[in-house]
Amino acid sequence: MTTPPEKLPTLSGSVPPAREWARTFAIGICMGTADAVPGVSGGTIALIAGIYGRLIAMINAITPTRIVTFLRSLTPLDGGLDLRGALSIFDEIDGWFGLALVAGVGTAVVLVTRAVHILNKTYPTLLFGFFFGLIAASAVALLRELTVDSAFQVAAGVVGFTIAFLLSGPVTFLESGGLVVIFVAGSVAVSAMILPGISGSLMLVILGQYTFMSDTLSRFIDGLVGAVTGGATATLVDDAVLVTTFIAGGFVGLFTVSRVVRRALDRNRRATMTFLVALVVGALRAPVQEVRSEAGFSTEVLIAFVAAAVVGSVFLLVLDWYAVDLDLDSV
Repeated sequence: MTTPPEKLPTLSGSVPPAREWARTFAIGICMGTADAVPGVSGGTIALIAGIYGRLIAMINAITPTRIVTFLRSLTPLDGGLDLRGALSIFDEIDGWFGLALVAGVGTAVVLVTRAVHILNKTYPTLLFGFFFGLIAASAVALLRELTVDSAFQVAAGVVGFTIAFLLSGPVTFLESGGLVVIFVAGSVAVSAMILPGISGSLMLVILGQYTFMSDTLSRFIDGLVGAVTGGATATLVDDAVLVTTFIAGGFVGLFTVSRVVRRALDRNRRATMTFLVALVVGALRAPVQEVRSEAGFSTEVLIAFVAAAVVGSVFLLVLDWYAVDLDLDSV
């Protein structure tokens, strides 16, 4: 008796209901908003929303073999187009879920970076004071859940703190920018987005690329609008190269760096989390450095910075208290 051929999906049977799309898109908005702000983690939002396991499963399902097979199915090779075969692979990787989630994250990132761009130009002290408070409160929340019981964990924490602290200060090769730095920043930031407690934008702050990429993305969006409406497009091409390089780095990082971190978590979860939490603590230098370079620390600036930091700390601690009881051992 022969086995009947596997029934391939149809488009109408594959596309999820509009209500499910809307829910996933809304979760993406929340995740993107969180990850666009240093100290708040999109991965934590995924845990709160109950989609973290599905998100990790989707990322793990996207393999080079599936990518190549999917692309070949959409080209006139191997006997012509195979749209239903491509749709089958798309379903295997939970593609509709990923598409709606990425759309929500992308929308939120554009909106938040626009706000950051404006605030950085007008109120840098308050902006980075608020970020300092978010990062500090995030560090407190993470440290509260961390158990250190070995010398190796202590060493991992020292290494993580040292790396973040040194990179958060003036670093010539990071300040000079360049496509390589942007690519690496994208790969590290997007990889961090899927880790509960670790913010992707925090990694950009550590690497000194947060405000640079916020300004670049805002100019790029303005350039796209200008291209449609007949406005200014002077920097559109240059900004497009930077944004594309960052996205390419994020794509590569999502399927390389994130897998390395996942293996490290599987191999020695506590030491890896100690290293990551120490990165958050070491990153507290970055907002202070930004304010020092932008405005200097007079008495007036210090008061404004501390006040904004208190607001940021209270905001995140309230969120942590009411939103989720983060268990690092479940990450």
